[in-house]
Amino acid sequence: MIDPDTSSILAGARDRFANATDFTLGIEEEFQILDPTTLGLANRYEEFIDAAPPGLAGQLDGELIASEIEYKTRPHATFADAALDLARGRLALCALADTLDAQIAITGAHPFSPWTAQRIIETPHYDRVVGNLGYVAWINNTWAVHLHCGVRDADRAVYVCTRMREVLPELLALSANSPLYAGRDVWMASVRTQLFIRNLPRCGISDPFRDWDDYAGLVALLERTGSIAESTELWWSVRPHPAFGTVEVRICDGQTEAAHALALAALGMALIADCCAEYDEDRRREPHPRGHIEENLWRAARHGLDGKLIDLDTGEARPARTAVAALLDRTRDHHGPLGLEPWLDGVSEMLDQGNGAIRQRALLDRFEGDLVRTHAEAVARTRTAAEEIVRRHTAAVTW
Repeated sequence: MIDPDTSSILAGARDRFANATDFTLGIEEEFQILDPTTLGLANRYEEFIDAAPPGLAGQLDGELIASEIEYKTRPHATFADAALDLARGRLALCALADTLDAQIAITGAHPFSPWTAQRIIETPHYDRVVGNLGYVAWINNTWAVHLHCGVRDADRAVYVCTRMREVLPELLALSANSPLYAGRDVWMASVRTQLFIRNLPRCGISDPFRDWDDYAGLVALLERTGSIAESTELWWSVRPHPAFGTVEVRICDGQTEAAHALALAALGMALIADCCAEYDEDRRREPHPRGHIEENLWRAARHGLDGKLIDLDTGEARPARTAVAALLDRTRDHHGPLGLEPWLDGVSEMLDQGNGAIRQRALLDRFEGDLVRTHAEAVARTRTAAEEIVRRHTAAVTW
């Protein structure tokens, strides 16, 4: 038995969760930095950071490769405020790119730029990651959207993470936005899942944890044996974040459409609220085995919304769209109180009109296999989709 209190990594974390505010939120989006002519990846992260105005610079961060940059919203008490922050952040990055004669875009993977041409940024964290992982880190050229949601109480947060493991395949199927990679359609809805989750250690689906001490005991073991130096080297697709007192959902591909990114964040938040209600009302459920969830994760990565997922309670396969719609029904009591209803319309739109993977393939067919023209649409929509969110917010406030 590993004493969980021996982890210096988690020092003070239990207190941070005790003082957390339920359902505050932040959202993170990862952007591709592109050459303005070829739309290939461009290693210009440091230029963006150096040129960013003070109000923007504090919300930008690096993500392993120099052709990627991350925008992080501030913590917000309401979903509408976080949505506006995210949209304005996109537009601020677009404006910064304009001044640097560059382009930015979001898809889960770049359709044609080789990983061999990407440079790793120099930070102590990424120096350690690359030193430990080598090639596994080099090929991780992926882009995601992450949700941080405040959850009070460390044991409660761990229960939420354990329960949220089971809906990660549905969230992935809905968010899949990386069918194009290495110059072709690779027959995956989310090749990002293969590049990141299937390659990195301590990634994907974690084992279930009974409580905080169970989780902290694993962290203490990995720390004591030199496996990790930071809690963030546990790259699970849902995890407690000890520094923030949040549950972080990391399964989703980056979204070209800002409304889709916000729909995914809203659904994730509704699910977290539902798991909290289970805990608070003593309706806690036994976790399903990791192997069952992994099978669904593969199905979601391979087929996205066009496949089938296994109902973990009944053992029957059902269309992925049906499984996602069931999550909307399951969480309906939380939509209104959390102000999520307008944003969840995006989930229904994706179920009806297709997610990013379906849209990318349709564009590729329309442009007769031209990957550059296809990616040009992602560049354009990364900007205009954010403008639509800002206009929508302004209209709502004016009314």
